[in-house]
Amino acid sequence: MFKVGDLAVYPAHGVGVIERIENRTISGCQENFYVMRILDTNMIIMIPSSNTENVGLRQIINQKEVTKVFSILHKRDISVDDNQTWNRRYRDYMDKIKSGSVYEVAEVYRDLCAIQQDKELSFGERKMLDTARGLLVKEISLAKNMREEDVEKDIQLNLSAQTQDEG
Repeated sequence: MFKVGDLAVYPAHGVGVIERIENRTISGCQENFYVMRILDTNMIIMIPSSNTENVGLRQIINQKEVTKVFSILHKRDISVDDNQTWNRRYRDYMDKIKSGSVYEVAEVYRDLCAIQQDKELSFGERKMLDTARGLLVKEISLAKNMREEDVEKDIQLNLSAQTQDEG
């Protein structure tokens, strides 16, 4: 599925590059592994090639999918349960980030930005907001071949348009 040099997304860690493919024997069984370096942290991850779907390893999004991400960010009918405790919301959002779906990460970012308009986020929520922003910015910048700073501005413009539309 992937070859050396390919960019891929590893859930909750972000975009990385497949640096090599290794064959290892584990418990008497031969297995091919993708050796991936996460771009933002230089963390090295080994993923069994037979297990890529289970762990959520995927290709970076294309232009059409970028458009869908921006439509999620711009979406106005957000339903954030005010009765839900921040730690329950945190767990739900963390599950979305770990899913590896760029769309779910976009929802988390959008929802946390909306909550931040009304009240102060907890430390964990602020950290998650930064994580979601970083994951989105890196992947979209690579998908659109744009500077990360410009992508961040585009994201902020989309969120600003959302708030203005509501007001």
